[in-house]
Amino acid sequence: MSAQAGERRSGPRDADVLIVDDEDDIRELLEISLMRMGLGADSIGSVAGAIKLLSERKYRLVLTDMRLPDGEGLEVVRHITARSNDLPVAVITAHGSMDNAVAALKAGAFDYLSKPVSLEQLRALVKSALDVRTRQSSAPTDKTPQFTGSSQAMEQVRTLVERLARSLAPVYVSGESGSGKERAARMIHMLGPRADQPFIAVNCGAIPENLMESEFFGYRKGAFTGAETDRDGFFHAANGGTLFLDEVADLPLAMQVKLLRVIQERRVRRVGDTQEQAVDVRIISATHQSLKEQVDAGRFRQDLFYRLNVIEMHMPALRERREDIPELAQSILQRLAHDSGMKLPRLTAAAVKALERYAFPGNVRELENILERALALSSGDDIDESDLRLEPMSLSSELSAGGAGEAGNLQDHLDRVEKLAIVEALSKTGGNRTRAAQLLGVTFRSLRYRMERLGMKEQP
Repeated sequence: MSAQAGERRSGPRDADVLIVDDEDDIRELLEISLMRMGLGADSIGSVAGAIKLLSERKYRLVLTDMRLPDGEGLEVVRHITARSNDLPVAVITAHGSMDNAVAALKAGAFDYLSKPVSLEQLRALVKSALDVRTRQSSAPTDKTPQFTGSSQAMEQVRTLVERLARSLAPVYVSGESGSGKERAARMIHMLGPRADQPFIAVNCGAIPENLMESEFFGYRKGAFTGAETDRDGFFHAANGGTLFLDEVADLPLAMQVKLLRVIQERRVRRVGDTQEQAVDVRIISATHQSLKEQVDAGRFRQDLFYRLNVIEMHMPALRERREDIPELAQSILQRLAHDSGMKLPRLTAAAVKALERYAFPGNVRELENILERALALSSGDDIDESDLRLEPMSLSSELSAGGAGEAGNLQDHLDRVEKLAIVEALSKTGGNRTRAAQLLGVTFRSLRYRMERLGMKEQP
């Protein structure tokens, strides 16, 4: 089919959407659906024709099939991504072709639809895509969480957050505990087209394994003992918005299988129900562990990792952006003083230098805890180094010594550092592992795994 033969235009008015598909029935279905939404459309049946129209006319959204007579829809995606950062493009894939969808998302696609095209999902996608265009010139609101700091690392994070907010691609946020992974996820949500929709944060490590399915997918009345009414799960609660899966590495393998199916099918079935329900949820996941290492060890499914890790975003540790510590400490102190109704004390130069030297194994969360304690215990108008009560022989000393140990083995060095942090936490909590896990910013399950790996089964 030639480019001209497959072309159909909406009329004299400017078209809002460009449809690229060589199947007449699909084009007609999409055109009618868009028309009912008050949108005009042009349609074309080839890659070459699409590129030609894109050079001639301006659109608000592009919908392209993945398989076209003269190439792939990925070529259209790459063409648009290379020339326009603000034109959303979504791909239409064959049922079950998640590999193609993931490839398109990695190339810069806004989202994807699976054949047969669900009109409900199409309408949700179009609305989100057009909202992206509306929000791109909008400034963050007072409710939008922000990152403090002007280091190069944080500037890169801000740039990536803004880019990720322009799509619905799954995002995997890596980084140490307390480095701000949930804040990054909230910023992506609040700067994107779903800012007015729910943001549901779930700590996967805090849910008992026997309750996971009902918590994630909901249940029907009578599905099990104690199920006295119908209840929605996390996916229902996040419908239309974003579901943030924190500590996703803690999901048991059986639950990983169920989660993978929901991500692929975009449908959930409550426990005790016979019918599935469509859900429109953007997935952002995070963990302080290395998901790749978990996959290699057989503790995390490779196919689920592939679906979640479409775009990876790394949050730098606080010790990797020490130049931000003075500004960050002042900002946190102002907030703490305001919330507690106390006069804002001054951080002395010695206190600031001490904070800049400290390694912060708990990152920003630990900095906040240190300042909160200092604010409560300080008796004057100043917070000095002694008020911070930093451990002189703590993890800071181990890290600031430099290098990776005499043997030069990085893993041995990291194991020593990790063991030292656990020993300190257990010492501070009198051996209480639950409290020690909270102090370290990890789940109890994660702490137990780490202690077993390091040969610390007995309390040190």
